[in-house]
Amino acid sequence: MITSPRAVGRSVMQYANDRVVRWRSGSREGQLTVLAIIVGIDLGFFAVSMVEYNRMPVSGFYVPLLLGMLLLRFWPLVTLVSVTVLLGTVTVVNEGALTTARTTSIVLMTISISIIVFEASRHRSGLPGPLGEAMLVDLRDRLQSQGVVPALPAGWRCQSATETAGGINFAGDFLVANLSSDERHLEMVLVDVCGKGVGAGSQSLQFAGALGGLIGSLPPLGLFAAANDFMLRQHWDDGFATAVHVQVDLVSGDYGIINAGHPPALRWMEASGQWEVDGARGLALGIARHPEFDQTTGTLAPGDALMFYTDGVIESRTQGVTEGIAWLQGTATTLVASGFDQAPRRILAKVSNHDDDRAVLVLRRDP
Repeated sequence: MITSPRAVGRSVMQYANDRVVRWRSGSREGQLTVLAIIVGIDLGFFAVSMVEYNRMPVSGFYVPLLLGMLLLRFWPLVTLVSVTVLLGTVTVVNEGALTTARTTSIVLMTISISIIVFEASRHRSGLPGPLGEAMLVDLRDRLQSQGVVPALPAGWRCQSATETAGGINFAGDFLVANLSSDERHLEMVLVDVCGKGVGAGSQSLQFAGALGGLIGSLPPLGLFAAANDFMLRQHWDDGFATAVHVQVDLVSGDYGIINAGHPPALRWMEASGQWEVDGARGLALGIARHPEFDQTTGTLAPGDALMFYTDGVIESRTQGVTEGIAWLQGTATTLVASGFDQAPRRILAKVSNHDDDRAVLVLRRDP
């Protein structure tokens, strides 16, 4: 039976894809496959070097070593290093007398190998760098998907934007949202974990997972009580977070806001064309065993909106909270005069302080 080239190509691609999947899982079989491939490259370099050293000097063995550092776990990498050292040594000895250049190459390779092995031994996840990063990024993406506001019924629009300190992809600011099964009640929590960048990012991942599992299952005050208990149990350095919770009836427009040490929400009054400061106040999460939270209520008329934001939007070394809120009120009033489309992103573009994570959330009832 003659197999068509296309069928052979599909089989090869399927086999290669299966090997990649096994490698990404970090399994022993996947690691052995990658190790065998890199050792094969090592042997190819060795064969060329034995025939003509100038075409493949001992420095050429850096390439398999770098591939191993990126693709292999610690013990397979040690195996590769051992094979590479053996082949490199045989290559140099076979070439004859040790010149100054060859001696320098051997010393540099020894130092490089020591650095590679040391760096690999520091991987606490037990995975090579790219796999460990991919796992962390996947976790972040899964948790951040909880913060995507579901498509809202006709008559409502919600937009959000986030920027991180230093432009990294992990932040202490995050959003968790839930829309009831009957699409009547929207519930959202905007959180700012103490700190910024990578330090706060790992904590926010944990906290986002906890809140994502509770939102929609507990009443608002119960949700904040559970979140506070979670923060107290973590025993993090500077282990507290500010948060603001909003629950909106998408039929009547009624809403309730609970604030836990967060900058006050702003309400856009379509009739007056102004942003008013909401009065909800409370203690940040993770500070006291039984904090008290105040709740404000109101009704969004057609055209009205609510805006929530983190302190990175309004605070800086030269600007306090009061001045920052006044600045935000004026800036937002000017920006929404041309419409609410992309308002959060346009507001963040006006923020001059980039030393802290920044997030803005705007919920509006269509006029």
